[in-house]
Amino acid sequence: MSPDKLIYMANQIATFFASQPEAERVPRVAAHIKDFWEPRMRRQLFEIVDAGGKGLNPLVLAAAATLREAA
Repeated sequence: MSPDKLIYMANQIATFFASQPEAERVPRVAAHIKDFWEPRMRRQLFEIVDAGGKGLNPLVLAAAATLREAA
């Protein structure tokens, strides 16, 4: 998948959960990515984050950190 498409998808998830209570936003974004993205998509997300995360919503960046901690 192209990095632009993955960033777009990740940011859509963050936008959806942005209306949730603040304490639930990051965990819900992380749970969605964990539950619905295949491992290679998650790996690609981590590569984008490691390269600086350009274009990613701050909720996605925080969710990626949460996913790494859980791994």
